[in-house]
Amino acid sequence: MVTDPGRGFEPATGDGAAAPPGRREAELRTAYEGLLQIRRLVNGPAGAGVPAPWEVRQAPRAVALALEAAGITPSALDAEGRRTRTGYRVAAGSGPGRVEVTWAGPPGGGAAEEERERLTACAAVLEELGWVCLLYRGPRRRRFLEVEPPL
Repeated sequence: MVTDPGRGFEPATGDGAAAPPGRREAELRTAYEGLLQIRRLVNGPAGAGVPAPWEVRQAPRAVALALEAAGITPSALDAEGRRTRTGYRVAAGSGPGRVEVTWAGPPGGGAAEEERERLTACAAVLEELGWVCLLYRGPRRRRFLEVEPPL
């Protein structure tokens, strides 16, 4: 979640510490505007309406950037790896270009009760950006969103 001078802006995946407010918002805005500009430049007539090739290669990063830019709260972990905040969690999916988005939170925090509504909101953001989203039930009947680029 911290800006690494060697890699650039790192979007929140839900598996890091909560970012302190401040400069991050400006960096997030710049990174997201850059994503849209790249799409317009490399996607030809499809423009900003579909993921660019680099997004497909780095799909978890691109999906996390889109969700964070939309103002959806990422989950967070403390220094011991315990969840401290309820929100989205983005991880690599079952195949190339696929991403899994879950709604995670601290034990007893109510994430399971709100996951359908929250994951549906995540899907709406991602579908508007050209990603294909399918909502599934996984282990322990918890829902997850599978996200992939269009064919």
